[in-house]
Amino acid sequence: MENWKNDEKNVILRRSLDFAVRIVKLHRYLNTQHKIFSLSDQILRSGTSIGANVVEAQDAQSDKDFTHKMSIALKEARETRYWIYLLTESEYLEKNTPHVDTLEKDLDELLRLLTSIVKTSRRKLQ
Repeated sequence: MENWKNDEKNVILRRSLDFAVRIVKLHRYLNTQHKIFSLSDQILRSGTSIGANVVEAQDAQSDKDFTHKMSIALKEARETRYWIYLLTESEYLEKNTPHVDTLEKDLDELLRLLTSIVKTSRRKLQ
C-alpha cells in the first residue's frame, strides 16, 4: 500500500487512498464526539469504497471492466458528497472550517478526476 502513496503516475490511486484515510478519521470523530453511528457508517462505506474500486480497476480484466469499476468509484464519490452535505447541514460537522473545507475540496478533485477518467474510458469503448 505504501508504494501507492508514492506513485506519482497514478494520481487517482494516491488521492483516493489519502481521502479514504481522512474518511476513516472522520468516522472515528463522529462516533466518539457525536455518537451518530448510522450516519458515520454510511460515509465510511461510501468514502472508502471510492479507493477500493479504484484499486480494483487497476487490475481490471478488460477496458469495459475498468470503466465499470471507475464508474462505481464515481458513484461512491457522489454519495460521499451527499453524506458530507447532510452532516454539515445537520450541524454534526461545522461548515467553513479548514477540515471540512479541505475534505470537500479533496472530494471535488476526486470527482473531477473520476469524471474525466470515466468519460475518456467510455469514449474508448465506442
